Amino acid sequence: MSRLKLGDTLPAFTLPLPAGGEFSTATAEGRPLAVVFSCNHCPYVVAWEDRINAIAHDFGGEGLTLVAINANDVSRYAADAPELMVERARDKNFVFPYAYDESQDVPRRFGAERTPEVFLFDAAGKLAYHGAVDDSRDPATVRTNYLRNAVGALLAGGIPAVPETPAVGCTIKWK
Repeated sequence: MSRLKLGDTLPAFTLPLPAGGEFSTATAEGRPLAVVFSCNHCPYVVAWEDRINAIAHDFGGEGLTLVAINANDVSRYAADAPELMVERARDKNFVFPYAYDESQDVPRRFGAERTPEVFLFDAAGKLAYHGAVDDSRDPATVRTNYLRNAVGALLAGGIPAVPETPAVGCTIKWK
């Protein structure tokens, strides 16, 4: 499985939202799109999900679309089941869609390996940033806000100063 490289084109996809409806990359056409591979049970996701939600909230009105995708094998990790995704999104007041990829096709096409792992595409659909949300699991010790800075750069018409960082987190639970 090869990972998308900076400048690669966004692979189009449509996924169901366990709370109802679906998410399609077409809804973000002409706008920056952050795709965050996520789940319910990973302690790294739990540590970062409030910051991910804040980024979606803070930049949503400026043109950012953010979607989280859970592609874990729920037969091995029942905490990631779609009905529990609905509860998690409601309990945490997510302001972004939380999609489910039972086929695991989307993370394979992206070359994603971890949760959380971010792929940020510019308004032209080209990969502009890949990696971690920021540099610390502990919000009190964050020094560099990689995703927030990358989104800000794109929305200002620029390019991210730091286009790639190592993704830190649990591995995607493959079937």
